[in-house]
Amino acid sequence: MTTTETNPVRDSILAHGMRIMAGKGFSAVGLNEILTAAGVPKGSFYHYFGSKDAFGEALLDSYFADYLAKLDATLDVPGLTMAQRLMNYWQNWQDTQSFYDCQGKCLAVKLGAEVADLSEAMRQALQRGTSGIIDRLARAIEGGMAEGSLSVNGSPIKVAQSLYQLWLGASVMVKIVRHTQPFATAIMTTRHILHLSP
Repeated sequence: MTTTETNPVRDSILAHGMRIMAGKGFSAVGLNEILTAAGVPKGSFYHYFGSKDAFGEALLDSYFADYLAKLDATLDVPGLTMAQRLMNYWQNWQDTQSFYDCQGKCLAVKLGAEVADLSEAMRQALQRGTSGIIDRLARAIEGGMAEGSLSVNGSPIKVAQSLYQLWLGASVMVKIVRHTQPFATAIMTTRHILHLSP
């Protein structure tokens, strides 16, 4: 696992890499493109990252740390039921993940299938990040069941896995068909799984 050190140069390389790779993928982007965008000499890259794979792992860890912090904030909004918080999360997913511009939301979708077979370290970073998302969704579902704002058939963890996989699949389909109908279907299916009225 990569370190979580904070350094302006390292953070800039990661930020530019994330933006570029969200559009082009991992393999299609060379280090020179990232370093030029960040205004950083090549030697600086190897000071912070031992290889492109190590950079990819750090990039995914950074992406998921941000993602999980935003998910925690969404699930902690006061004055709403847990069902409302969960639906706000899915609505935000739909609103911010267009098929033309990921807006920082869809790195797992963009890189997941590509890098899982290229690098064990990046696959593990993806697994850590997605497991963190699913665990939080499962706890939110449990909370919603306890307060009576939603109900599910099956265990909260299995339902959380199914919902996350549903939305990953919908995100891929949105990119393929170039319209948002898969998200509309995912919203409807999510409401059905959580036993929420339309």
